[in-house]
Amino acid sequence: MNEIIKVDTIDLYNKLYGLETTHPLVTVVDLTKATTFPNHVRMNMGVYSLFLKQTKCGDLTYGKKLYDYQEGTIVTFAPGQVIGIELKEDARPISMGIVFHPDLIRGTSLGENIKHYSFFSYEVNEALHLSEEERQIILDCLDKVRIELSHDIDKHSKTLIAKNIELLLDYCMRFYERQFNTRSKANKDILVQFEALLDDYFQGENAENNGYPTVKYFADKVFLSPNYFGDLIKKETGQTAQQYILLKLISVAKDRIVNTNQSVTEVAYGLGFQYAQHFSRLFKKNVGCSPNEYKKQNME
Repeated sequence: MNEIIKVDTIDLYNKLYGLETTHPLVTVVDLTKATTFPNHVRMNMGVYSLFLKQTKCGDLTYGKKLYDYQEGTIVTFAPGQVIGIELKEDARPISMGIVFHPDLIRGTSLGENIKHYSFFSYEVNEALHLSEEERQIILDCLDKVRIELSHDIDKHSKTLIAKNIELLLDYCMRFYERQFNTRSKANKDILVQFEALLDDYFQGENAENNGYPTVKYFADKVFLSPNYFGDLIKKETGQTAQQYILLKLISVAKDRIVNTNQSVTEVAYGLGFQYAQHFSRLFKKNVGCSPNEYKKQNME
């Protein structure tokens, strides 16, 4: 599985599975109708895709890790991602899904909003697990697109197809929120890890050596994608992961300004800033006064 196939058209995707192309920019895929099956392949995706898997028949990888992709789950991919497919010999996948080209949604509300569907960048252990009722809703949404594709293309086609895909993605957003709720204990465990990692990052010379902490740094530490991690933190705290990091940084900065003899420049460098003036501007924006003014107010 060394060769990587660039899949940047709908027709190329359909040819991999021996399926008919009825629209150049979108296809509803039913792999039970496939006539060919690439059992061992890596694909560099140039299209968006969403699949509902209805049976376990092989492994799907993103990078070097296996997806949490079992029966009754959904996974999604965005352009630029590389996925690997390892099917068992003679396996026949039973999956339904949709594949669409970015050009399909340009100039539509979905094109404007596609970046908000953060699950397109979720990775390992982050597939969406559906109830039977949710599964049926997904299948109904796919069927709406399929029906529209069976009609001759007219001036309404692009809008109607895009709106039905948007409806499908909105349902996925709802179902992911439900999944965050049902996994609340595991999510809280990750939040505890995040807080401990934040404390550790600002101790010693970690921040000074590595710079201002990023969401990706902490997501990697808990083995999640940045988007999934960020959505989880937002769900548990009401704040974005970036806001959470900033609040911690301001809290540590206040302690060091008041409780140590460090200068503002030393505090700034110790928190990962290359330039003290950047730190001072950020501090004033969030606290309402400069670091020196804050020190004066709290030393009187």
